[in-house]
Formats: sequence, structure tokens, C-alpha cells
Amino acid sequence: MICVRSIFPAVSSIIVLLLLAGCGKKEEAAAPPAPPVTVAHPVKRMTTDWDEFTGRFDAVDQVQVRARVTGFITKVTFVDGAVVKTGDVLYEIDPRQYEATAEQAQGQLDDAKAKVVLAEKELERATTLIKTQAISENIVDQRNQQLAAAQAAVLQAEGALKLAKLNLEYTKVVAPIDGRVSRHLISVGNLVQGSDSGATVLTSIVSMAPIYLYFDMDESIYQRNSRLWFEGRRPSSRDTPNPVQITLTGDTKPSREGKMDFLDNRLDVGTGTLRGRAIVENKDLSILPGQFARLRVIASGEYDALLVPDTAIATDQSRKIVMVVKADDTVEARPVVLGPLDDGLRVIREGLKPDDRVIVDGLQRARIGAKVSPKMADAKPATPAAGAKP
Repeated sequence: MICVRSIFPAVSSIIVLLLLAGCGKKEEAAAPPAPPVTVAHPVKRMTTDWDEFTGRFDAVDQVQVRARVTGFITKVTFVDGAVVKTGDVLYEIDPRQYEATAEQAQGQLDDAKAKVVLAEKELERATTLIKTQAISENIVDQRNQQLAAAQAAVLQAEGALKLAKLNLEYTKVVAPIDGRVSRHLISVGNLVQGSDSGATVLTSIVSMAPIYLYFDMDESIYQRNSRLWFEGRRPSSRDTPNPVQITLTGDTKPSREGKMDFLDNRLDVGTGTLRGRAIVENKDLSILPGQFARLRVIASGEYDALLVPDTAIATDQSRKIVMVVKADDTVEARPVVLGPLDDGLRVIREGLKPDDRVIVDGLQRARIGAKVSPKMADAKPATPAAGAKP
């Protein structure tokens, strides 16, 4: 017969051992693995700082084409918006009245020349007769005066003929410059005025190549650039065509180059800015006056810099930080001082060393003071996703 009292303590011991074994398994469960991140050393290379501005293109030359003589338009010889060359005929004004005026002026000139010939002959006779005292000296003086008057009449007639021919030439309105013409403002059959004041505007032309790009810089940038020029660290744009990089609307990176061409002689009192100008080649005529663009102007000489992808930079309240993986694979937040973007990478002025391991991918998985599983890679600029807007 089995003793019940002896069984219960044994069963209790087994249950306690099982419970303890279960608790031990929970305590010995493996901790979650360190999250993977991609790290890279800062890129070290020579770079140059650039100032960025928003500018507007404007034509180097722009002309309002006006009528120079009065008359009726008989022909419009250009296509609206076409590229024209200097001397191309744009309009024709009825020339018949000016042709008649020119013929009349030619006749007056011929008459004046004939009178000069007659006056010369009469003076020659008078000069011969005075030697024999056949005529008085007063007659010789009269002959001289008649010759001078005839010669003056010739000059007047020549001037009248030149004016008549000029007016006849003005009946063909030509392009004064190379460029792109606007639409025609006057149609065939309309009367246009060619007076000095109130001459009728027929169309306009703007030059296309090269083209100006105007922009405004604030006073602090001007003072900094002036200081760099005095220190010999940056050439002045007043006397040096400093390079300019231009990004057109819709582009993600500079697609045009130009050079500085002008700095104004005073700051605008209302805005506190200085007007600058770059000149840009426009051989394909794709840029139009009035178009906006972003431009970069050289702001320093070359210097040795550390650069990281812009996506590796985070914001901690009012300061910028990067996540650095230390030797024990724990994460540290490192405050940094940022510089400009250079070819998709951000210049780090202070806060990093060349051998630091900066997290460039997986920032959302990194926690300050926690361990990570770093994987080395090269620092590359971020590329926009396909179809993404710049």
C-alpha cells in the first residue's frame, strides 16, 4: 500500500522544477539583433563655395520698330515671332509720293547745276573784258555773286535730293538688329505716321544671343565678397568675368554656363540689394527674355573640404546633426556646421573628421547610444526617384 503523504512532496518538487525551468528559458531568450545601417566616410576633396540667386533673363538689345515716313502700309513681309537679320524688310509703305518727290528734287538739282555752268561762263567773259576795260568792275563783282548763288543753289538741291531719297528708302521698314521679332501691330491698308514725335509703332525686336541674366544680391553677400577680394582670396566680379552656373526652370542641375558682366554702382535703398548681371551664350535661342532661372556665382577660392550626402543630415531642435557610429558600434549624435551643396554633397565646415563613420542610410533605425550593425559604402549624392519633381 502506497503512502499518500510520501507522494505529494515528490509531485510538488517536480512542478516547482518545471516552473523554474520555464522561467529560465524566458530569461535566456536571445535579444533582438542590432539594426543594419549603411555608413560611409566623409568625402575629402577640393571644392569651391557658390552663392545662389534667382535671376531673370533680359535681352542685350531691344528695339521698337517705328514708321519713319507717313503713308499707307502695302505689305507685311515677316512672319510673327520669326528670327530676323539686320536689314531684313519688315514692312513696305506706299512709295509713290516719295518717288515723285525724289524726281522733283533731281530736276531742281539739274537746273541748279546748269545755272552754275552759265554763271561760270559769264564770269569768264567778264574777266576777259575787264582787262580791256570794256566793262566796269561792278559787272565782274555781279558775275562772281551770281556764280556763288548758283553754287549755293546746287548745295540746296543736293540736300533736298538726299532727303527725298532717304524718305523713299524709309518706305521699306527694315530690321535694325538681329533678333526675334514680335507680332505685327499694323496690318496692310492702315495709315501710319512717321513724324519725329508720335511715330507709329509697327513691332518690336529683341536680340537673343547672347542674353543677359539679372539678379540681386543682399548687402551681407556683397560685403563678404568685398572682404575676400581685399584679402586676395576671390577675384572681384567688377573686373573679372567670374564663372556662373545656371539652372533653368524644370532642371535639377546646372545646364548652362555664363560669366559675370556687370555690378551696379550702388545698393538699392528700398531693398538693400545690389544688382548684378551675367552674360550667357544662347546659341540655340531656347532662352527667352523674361524667363526665370537659378544661378550660382563663385563665392570663394578652392579649399580642402569634407562632404557627406545631404540625406545624412538631421535636425535636432535648432542645430544640425549627423549620426556617427563609434568604434563599439554605438550611435552618437554629432553637431555639425553646414556649408553649401557641391555636386549633390553637403560641405561640413565643422564637426566631422575624415575617419568618422557617418550613417548615410537607415537613420530611422538608429538610436543614440544603441548598437547598430554598420555596413560600409561610398558617400554618394541622393538621386531623385523616377517621375519625382525636382
